[in-house]
Amino acid sequence: MKKVGILALGLLSFSILAHAEEENKLAIGMAVDQQLSAVFDVDGQYRFVLGNQGAAFDYIFERGQFDDSSIPVTWYVGAGGWSQWDHDEFGVRVPVGVNWAANKHIDVYGQVHPELDLYSGPDLQLGAAVGVTYRF
Repeated sequence: MKKVGILALGLLSFSILAHAEEENKLAIGMAVDQQLSAVFDVDGQYRFVLGNQGAAFDYIFERGQFDDSSIPVTWYVGAGGWSQWDHDEFGVRVPVGVNWAANKHIDVYGQVHPELDLYSGPDLQLGAAVGVTYRF
């Protein structure tokens, strides 16, 4: 069953990435999320994280700006899931973060994400991530 879920997630990822390449809305970068991680951001709404310790997927469902619009910092809230390679742990998370558009192509972000570990019963945890992406 776990292999079917991984296959379905992979197929969904490839279809979203193909759509993003058509519209030039793909960002690729590095983060400290699941330890050292590669980040694939599609359309500023779908974030895939593949790291040394595990993988995560976040859907950003709300974005906004702070009152002073001259500052290129925005906020976001999302929902997602995560899994770790070594411990077979998995769960859901709610990323809440800020994004700084350093220039036209480079974004720097930081987030905290409350996590619910579902492996051996519900266990509430708090995670964090910081990353840099380059938008094509």
